[in-house]
Amino acid sequence: MTARVLMVQGCTSDAGKSTLVTALCRWAYRRGLRVAPFKPQNMALNSAVTVEGGEIGRAQAVQAQACGLEPSIDFNPILLKPNSDVGAQVIVHGHPVANMDARDYHEYKRRAFDAVMASHQRLVDACDAVIVEGAGSPAEINLRDRDIANMGYAEAVDCPVLLIADIDRGGVFAHLVGTLALLSPSERSRVVGFVINRFRGDLALLQPGLDWLERETGKPVIGVLPYLHGLQLEAEDALPREHLDKPAASLRVVVPALPRISNHTDFDALRAHPDVDLQWVGPGEAMPACDLIILPGSKSTRGDLAWLRAQAWDVAIARHLRYGGKLLGICGGLQMLGRAVHDPQGIESEPGSSAGLGWLEMETTLAPVKQLHRVHGRLALAEASVQGYEIHCGISHGAALANPFARLDDGRCDGALSTDGQVMGSYLHGLFDDPQALSAVLHWAGLRHATMVDVRALREASIERLADTVEAQLQTQRLEQWLGITACVP
Repeated sequence: MTARVLMVQGCTSDAGKSTLVTALCRWAYRRGLRVAPFKPQNMALNSAVTVEGGEIGRAQAVQAQACGLEPSIDFNPILLKPNSDVGAQVIVHGHPVANMDARDYHEYKRRAFDAVMASHQRLVDACDAVIVEGAGSPAEINLRDRDIANMGYAEAVDCPVLLIADIDRGGVFAHLVGTLALLSPSERSRVVGFVINRFRGDLALLQPGLDWLERETGKPVIGVLPYLHGLQLEAEDALPREHLDKPAASLRVVVPALPRISNHTDFDALRAHPDVDLQWVGPGEAMPACDLIILPGSKSTRGDLAWLRAQAWDVAIARHLRYGGKLLGICGGLQMLGRAVHDPQGIESEPGSSAGLGWLEMETTLAPVKQLHRVHGRLALAEASVQGYEIHCGISHGAALANPFARLDDGRCDGALSTDGQVMGSYLHGLFDDPQALSAVLHWAGLRHATMVDVRALREASIERLADTVEAQLQTQRLEQWLGITACVP
């Protein structure tokens, strides 16, 4: 018997698709199902390394956690990582195949859909249920031809669709009714219900609108999800720009919001830390006084280097170090700290070389084969444990690497620590998720008595909270019917 498939599509980007799929995955997992997440096509610069040594969107890695599974390439067979305003690196089953502009990728979609269906088949053969996340909106008229992310997939596999809309941004009824109106009759018929997300207020005041919506469309509202504050879930792509007010925080951390920033989820643990005040600094914004500057990962290292210089970050960093501040680079940020970044084959942009910021005695050359590793090791700082993952095309070399940031269990060394101890860099994404590594880095940056924070435990608690919300707020008997799990033992 093959798995039942239920798909969640959204009226807009950021309607809550990833969060609802995560919640449904944990809810089904609690019911004893072998359940897996699936996103046919994802466009995101936040990615994770799978058990096979491939690359998928981080949202699918969180959803895998909700299912009690390790991340797999089949959970997100097509990943698009934008490296310009008109182009992206196309990753199929975990590995890059080419850089394509929108027109080229449109032609490639037929082959991409073959990869989607191959992963789909493997999952439905191995599981009891597959919970699928769409991308963006199914009502984008210009993207309907050869669609593989939303209704194109749903029609091909003949699965029911839940449509979710965000009431917090306004216009929720227009979003739902308008989306239905723009679907074809067969697509409209497979929408089995609505979920309204991020509601705050008196539900009784919303009820007349819900009644009208059900009469107007003939489809049920299966639940209204409240606005849940304080969830510790990794974002699929959008940068969290709100500044969390932490009056008691004693360590100030600043991160430039690079135009092509990648894996900004590295900073979730810092944002959650009660002793750390983390601030993103965007274009045209002055860098505030701080204890630690962190240069994040980048999908276009040379381009973001040029942006840093145009924003006078090189001057600000020099002043920061002159006054005793600390500087850390992660992945692309590590590469920027060296003497130069070379891209002779045009891996990320036009072929050429760029001068680095020059704070570490090393250079980096971008190469076609992407390094994808899940690693464990120990930091040079305080011999603390560390684990994380590598996703980079750069090969670095130079004297600075003789004093590494970490020694890995596979025998390799990672990153560098400057001789004066002020500047440090690592290729490891997710290093702050390890409580020991987080405390060691914060101690290096000046926080002498840091609170221990385990972001993985916070994430697990958030997933449990989501499943509790599904149980309390959604019509679970309908979910049971669609997933065929009425006979499962709770």
